[in-house]
Amino acid sequence: MLIGAVGIGLWLVEVPTAQAASRVEKNVYYWSDNTQMVVSGGSGDLNRQIVPLNDIDKDLQNAVISAENASFYDDPGVDPMGIARAVVNMAKGGATQSGSTITQQFVKNTYLDQSQTLTRKVKELFISVKVGSTMEKGDILAGYLNTAYYGRGAYGCQAAARAYYNTDCKKLTPSQSAFLAATLNGPDLYDPAGGYGPAASKEANLKRAKTRWAWILKREVEVGKMKEADRQKAIAAKFPMPRDLQIATNKEGQIGYLTQLADNYIVANTKITKGMLDKGGYQIHTTFDRKRMKLLETAVKKVSKENINPKLRPKYDKYVQFGGASVEPKTGKIVAIYGGKNALEHYTNNADYTGVQVGSTFKPFVLAAAMRDGVRDKEGDREQPDSMRTPVSPNSVYDGDNKLTLRDYNGTVWHDKDGKEWHQRNDGDEDRGKITLRTAMQYSVNTPYIQLGMDVGTDKVQQAAIAAGLSKDQMASITPTFSLGTSAPSAIRLAGAYATFAASGKQADPYSVETIEHKGEEVYNHEEEAKLTTAFDADVADNVTDVLKNVVEHGTGTSAQIGRPAAGKTGTTDENKSAWFSGYTPQLSTAIGMWRVDDKAKKQKFLSMRGVGTGRPEASIHGASFPAEIWADYMREAMKGKEVVNFPKPGPIGKKVFGDGASPTPPPSTTTSKPPSETTSESPSETPSSETPTTSPSPTQTCDPLDFGCNDNGGANANGGNGNGGNGNGGNGGPGGSTSTPTTEPPSSDNGGWFGGGGGGD
Repeated sequence: MLIGAVGIGLWLVEVPTAQAASRVEKNVYYWSDNTQMVVSGGSGDLNRQIVPLNDIDKDLQNAVISAENASFYDDPGVDPMGIARAVVNMAKGGATQSGSTITQQFVKNTYLDQSQTLTRKVKELFISVKVGSTMEKGDILAGYLNTAYYGRGAYGCQAAARAYYNTDCKKLTPSQSAFLAATLNGPDLYDPAGGYGPAASKEANLKRAKTRWAWILKREVEVGKMKEADRQKAIAAKFPMPRDLQIATNKEGQIGYLTQLADNYIVANTKITKGMLDKGGYQIHTTFDRKRMKLLETAVKKVSKENINPKLRPKYDKYVQFGGASVEPKTGKIVAIYGGKNALEHYTNNADYTGVQVGSTFKPFVLAAAMRDGVRDKEGDREQPDSMRTPVSPNSVYDGDNKLTLRDYNGTVWHDKDGKEWHQRNDGDEDRGKITLRTAMQYSVNTPYIQLGMDVGTDKVQQAAIAAGLSKDQMASITPTFSLGTSAPSAIRLAGAYATFAASGKQADPYSVETIEHKGEEVYNHEEEAKLTTAFDADVADNVTDVLKNVVEHGTGTSAQIGRPAAGKTGTTDENKSAWFSGYTPQLSTAIGMWRVDDKAKKQKFLSMRGVGTGRPEASIHGASFPAEIWADYMREAMKGKEVVNFPKPGPIGKKVFGDGASPTPPPSTTTSKPPSETTSESPSETPSSETPTTSPSPTQTCDPLDFGCNDNGGANANGGNGNGGNGNGGNGGPGGSTSTPTTEPPSSDNGGWFGGGGGGD
């Protein structure tokens, strides 16, 4: 009876066709007001083109067979043991690694959905048996090569040949064929242009691609599909680097960054894979506010046009970039981003993870940790319970002098791994004397905050930053200078973390997609998934806000005043390699960053911005300059017509403590000369070394006499510019997801998709 049922099942199964599977539809993206943003995906007939086997280069056929299913021409089309292993794995709740034959993969591509379920595996077995017994092997191979997903939106080998090498699949070289076969193992991980998430960077992908490419060439020799001499020739010619990723022309300006951010979020936070998304047919409703997007782009362009002139000052103004993001507190909606000048020319989304350090914009997380977790008892062990810790007041007093000798929490002089002391510097080597934490934030003095981080514990500082919404994978190593902003969260993540302070401690992950529909059915709804967590008690968050409000009203952030209550913080890194302003009103949080990097350089590195906008190498760029000006121009317009809302009045918090080097005597009045800027080194050593290390941070702040935009009111001449989104978590919506470390060796793939964040994700 069972045999009869199986026979009937096989008889009823229809053999799939490559033509049916190759249909690629469009995705439609919508603004937050439900008006259409762009139609994308499934671009042109190229992605639907089916080519016969005799038009597919024999080298590609051999490469795919060698890598995926060396016994293809001899086996019955199914791998019962592989399916059995998958079933056992699923029964145990584990992952399903395929090990499928080419026939099974063809069946999955043409007939089945991409779900990894027992039912699907059983269906795959039934259909594969019939396909293997009724179709010619050549037709099966052609069907697979014409329906497989190779990345870059390319379904089928003809589209892939065009996408990667701008040629026809019948003209591919053996080396190019080996690379295209490598992409079948997970295109997001093997495209040298990069994929989704921190694990799929350009560098990591290129390394994986080269390894897999070399293995496939070797495998072809092993199974008799290539001569050793031909392999040696391919190796000698070196890796066949694909051309740059081509972006659809209807994604010019900011649109390409927006769709990329939404795609990142979808892949990281839903069951929709990148391959499914590229196949199209989705209606994607985003959080992006069309009006605010335009306002942010206008603010960046205005400051850039007025101040940045690469033709006039190529030595200084060339390669300047801006990035920014605007997030709604309490919801996490990403309402606006600035990803770069044009997605068709600059492929990296500057609102998502870029690796740019944020400098002193990180100090609020140090203060939040000190208020929430408290400083440690000098007499206690390194790890201490809450009962031994003392939450601090913003009026706590620390030593603000230059070249402060850094001490451990217990008062002993701290030494690096080489036994050297660390003497922290302030910008301009300025001595500030005994100073409250509130005033130290106002003028962005470094020495109190690096010592505060030591007293609290940099692990607690990291935990506070993560609780606020920063992504751990965008954090720097935990060294003493961690507290001064050596981490590199994306603009999206930074804006989202500051939004947590704006929301009195309530944290919402940044996101970019509200709902998704497919074939008339809703397949995702963010409201059903959203989670609001308590990162900090309201007293902690509101006290941080009060301190940051003082920065805008009287400190380094005066150039960010917008005629309504606002709080924020400037940040600049060592050698002026980046500058930031991140701030918020109760209704909107925005982070703006600025840096210099040559995107086309083989070995990219951040360049100094000294002289940018002036041509004078002694003139510095600070967070109080261009970034704060852009922030103010944008926020002023973005909040126009909105209710003026005051920040909650903070309640008393913590105890007034006296950090190492200070004493319980009234601190002298702080000079109100000129609010300093601040800098933090771009790449700290594993542990800070001696007084003036070359690789350790030396965050500083003050203004040189000719410092651009830095004057008595903190840089009233201010001017300026991401996280998985979804990944970086937002990629993720910006922020995005993550994955385990991929492999580059066999077993062969099941053509499964993979995703890792966004990234930045911050």
